[in-house]
Amino acid sequence: MEMSAEITARLKMRPGKRTNDPDGLRKRVLDVAEASFQARGYHASSLGDLMAAAGVTGGALHHHFPTKKALALAVIEERVSAAVDETWIAPVQAAGSAREGVRSVFEAVAAELEQQGFVRGCPLNNLAHELSLADADFRAALAGIFSAWRQAIADKVRADQQAGREQDTDPQRFAALAVATYSGAMSMAKTTQDSGVLRDCLNALEQGASPVSSSKGGAGAKRRRRVLRQYKAF
Repeated sequence: MEMSAEITARLKMRPGKRTNDPDGLRKRVLDVAEASFQARGYHASSLGDLMAAAGVTGGALHHHFPTKKALALAVIEERVSAAVDETWIAPVQAAGSAREGVRSVFEAVAAELEQQGFVRGCPLNNLAHELSLADADFRAALAGIFSAWRQAIADKVRADQQAGREQDTDPQRFAALAVATYSGAMSMAKTTQDSGVLRDCLNALEQGASPVSSSKGGAGAKRRRRVLRQYKAF
């Protein structure tokens, strides 16, 4: 869910020859808005700047997106949701196990960021920090994506359990811990501009959420329960 340099380049687009392509125009506006919200934030992205970058008139923009809020909701529901699905949900579903899927995502994102050389953060995380307290509609749209993300991981754990694995793992709590760890890691990586944080957090996640013995008095079990209680509200 880290935006590539290609998307940022779309902010430098200039108006071209007009064509009767409503779908293409709508896509172009979404491309530019997605990039700007990620690089600058929603509040710092003016409609005037977005129109200039996309090469569209005010009338054309408002035909597809009557308000800036409507545009932001479209970015969240169509682009950010799709990014979570592509980056997280699909890989986890295709993996041999939930743990393998989570590990593969952390490692793939860390490798991409290392190659890219900078960290803009997770688009979902960035918008959640900026917009969740500003508007109930934004909050609901963002919460729905987080919920689908957690559910996909939990469902994979349940599939593992049906196959005889992960019998000591609570699916919902493991999913909440995985999402919280990734979200926190991306925030720290963005702040420090160090993608290595993702690998550190992956190691901590694997140690803190590893299967434990059935002994309730074991130190490992107590530590695991303490960690998971922090995320009970997710």
